[in-house]
Amino acid sequence: MLYSVASYAVKFEKNKKREGPMSDLDFSGKTALVVGGSSGIGNGIAHALKDRGAEVHVWGTRKTAEDYDGVEGSDLRGLNYEQMDVSDFDAINNYAPTFDKLDILVLSQGTVVYSRGEFEMPGWMKVIDTNLNSLMACAAKFHDMLAQSHGSMVIISSTAGYHATKGNPAYNASKTGALGLTRTLGQAWAGEGIRVNGVAPGLVDTKLTKVTTGNPKRRDAAIATIPQGRLGTPDDIAGAVLYLVSPLASYVVGQTIVVDGGLIL
Repeated sequence: MLYSVASYAVKFEKNKKREGPMSDLDFSGKTALVVGGSSGIGNGIAHALKDRGAEVHVWGTRKTAEDYDGVEGSDLRGLNYEQMDVSDFDAINNYAPTFDKLDILVLSQGTVVYSRGEFEMPGWMKVIDTNLNSLMACAAKFHDMLAQSHGSMVIISSTAGYHATKGNPAYNASKTGALGLTRTLGQAWAGEGIRVNGVAPGLVDTKLTKVTTGNPKRRDAAIATIPQGRLGTPDDIAGAVLYLVSPLASYVVGQTIVVDGGLIL
């Protein structure tokens, strides 16, 4: 099912020229906010939406967009950047939107603590606040705007939510929680015209996974477990998101699409 979803997105994009500007993957006139869109998977999603006509706003941790210049996996050209500490729930609640409407909300914020730091409460809380609690804070903040536009929200979780991750209990718990939150908000808000869905990436080559992808032995060992024989890219994840926020997925609610090259089959 995963690959058929991705292939549908590709097929409809290829048909865009034939169908004209009313393609189901044309987001002209739509406004999107990608939380965590300053780098990695979120940045790839932000550009995928921008390239298809959306006005895209992104939140990141650094003060200005220029602070990301030269940073691998960060390209803020054509995006509307704002700084936000998503672990500061008061800041999220008090945020005054710089956009008049919101059609698409993508929650791709995330962090991890290595060297067994998540077994101590400071590390545990840092990851839980960023990866899970901030999802609800953002969802609650933008609920009314999404209801007004009959918009879509996509939560980016992880395949870690489907199996144990020995060294990272907080990361695992947060991603497992994100899966449940996707189902529950999908059910709770569908009647208001808001579609909530999710994407669970496998191993994607970003700065968050450099502990694995940056080590040749670990990288090769990881790739050996992936049936497709390669790491994922932000564009791979963006394809699934494009589908979920498009009219093609108008009857899809509360679902999380696994995009992992077959890793957890």
